Amino acid sequence: MSALIRTPNIPDQDHFYAELINAQRQLSDEQADLMIAKLALILCNHVGDRQVLREAMTLARENTLACA
Repeated sequence: MSALIRTPNIPDQDHFYAELINAQRQLSDEQADLMIAKLALILCNHVGDRQVLREAMTLARENTLACA
């Protein structure tokens, strides 16, 4: 069982962010939301570790509620 990595772990983070934004170009807001949801599910499948996924969901939910 792995632990959720909470420190920056994406090489060249700015370039990745630009690629992520670029992947949503020319999509409607609804299509962009759907693309991000599909990307999340694809990455969840890749991770596969239910404990890590549970921890990530909890962290995302807590962060979302804290920003609301």
